[in-house]
Amino acid sequence: MLIAFNKPYGVLSQFSPEPGSQWRTLAEFKLPSKVYALGRLDADSEGLLLFSDEAGLNSRLLDPDAGHRREYWAQVEGVPSDAALKELARGVVIAGYLTRQCGVRRLDPAPEISPRMPPIRVRKTVPDTWLALELVEGKNRQVRKMTAAIGHPTLRLVRVRTGNFSLGSLAPGKWRELNATERAAVFA
Repeated sequence: MLIAFNKPYGVLSQFSPEPGSQWRTLAEFKLPSKVYALGRLDADSEGLLLFSDEAGLNSRLLDPDAGHRREYWAQVEGVPSDAALKELARGVVIAGYLTRQCGVRRLDPAPEISPRMPPIRVRKTVPDTWLALELVEGKNRQVRKMTAAIGHPTLRLVRVRTGNFSLGSLAPGKWRELNATERAAVFA
C-alpha cells in the first residue's frame, strides 16, 4: 500500500510524541496500522509525505544516487537576485557539505495554497518571494539551510511533488491510498 498524506504545520513525522514537545504527532490522523513514513518533513514544514507498508521503498525513493526528484515550494524573506538563484542551483555549502545541483525557479504569481495555522510572520518593510526547488537529496533541514546560505531565510516550506506525483487538492491533515497510475507517477 502507498499513501499520500498532506502533513500540516506543527506535526512531527512520527507516531510517538517527543518528551516535552509541543508538536502534534501522526497518531491523530488515523493512518492504517503497519505503515511507516517514507522520509520525513520537519514539524515546521508542510506537504506531501508518503507512507507504505512495503519494505525497501524508503531506499528506492530517498537514495540521492537514484536521482528521485522532490519539489518544494519555499516562501523566502526578500527577493533573491538571479545570481543568488544560480548559486543555489549549482549547489551551496551547508555545514561543510556541498549540496547537489538542483532546479530552482521563482513562482510568480505566488502559489494558491491553504493558509498555514499559525500564519508566518509578516514584515511590512521586507518583501517575500516564493521559490520552487527540485532536489534529489534531502538532508536535515536542507532547503531551509540552502536558502539561508544565499541570504534569504525560508519562512514557509511545502513539499508539493515526489517523482511525477503532485499533492494536488489533498487538504492539510488528509490522506488517501494511491491507485496504480499514481503509484507509478511517484516512482517516475
